[in-house]
Amino acid sequence: MNFYRILPALAGAALIGACAGPASAPVERKASMASILSDADATAKAGRPDQAYAMLKAAAATHPTDKTPLLRIAQMRFDDKNYGEAIVSGLQALERDPDDMLGYSLVAVSGLRVSSKALGDLSLKNGFTGSVRSEAQDLAALLRKTLNESIVSPPAPRPVTPRPATPATPTKGAGAAASTIKVPCSNPFCGLN
Repeated sequence: MNFYRILPALAGAALIGACAGPASAPVERKASMASILSDADATAKAGRPDQAYAMLKAAAATHPTDKTPLLRIAQMRFDDKNYGEAIVSGLQALERDPDDMLGYSLVAVSGLRVSSKALGDLSLKNGFTGSVRSEAQDLAALLRKTLNESIVSPPAPRPVTPRPATPATPTKGAGAAASTIKVPCSNPFCGLN
C-alpha cells in the first residue's frame, strides 16, 4: 500500500525534474575581434560603409573593454572627413585606453580641421573680430609652442629679381627635375603640411 502512495509522488518528481533540465537552445559565442574587423573592412571596401559602422558598433558593445572597434570607426570617419564623429569615437576609445596615441592623434587632428574650417568660414563672413580673434591668436600661439615653431604659416615669398637674358639650352632630363611626384599619405597628420 505504501507503494501506491509513493508512486504518484515519484512520477510527479520525475516530471518536474525533466521540465527543470537545461534548455536545448543554441549557445551563442562571441566572434573574435580579428574576424569582426576583417568583415567590417571587407564590407566598407564593398561600398557599404553604414553596414561596416553598424558591425563595428556592435563589436564595441559586445567587447566593452576593447578600444579597437572604436578606433576603427574614428579612423573611417576621419577618412570620410566627418571630423565631429571621428572626435566622438576617438574620445570613446580613449575612455577605454587613456594612453592610446592614435586616439589622441585622431581627436587632435579632427579638432584642428573643424577649427580651421570654422575660422575660415568666419573670416569669409567678416566676423573675425573681438574675443574670437584673440582666442584664435591664443590657439595659434599654443600651436607654435607645441610644434616648436616660431611661425605656423610658411614664410612670405621672396621678391624675384630679374636676371640678364641668357640663351636657353635644353639639357637632357631637365623636364624630369622640375616635376614632382606626389605620394599618397595615410597618416592623419598629412593634411597639416
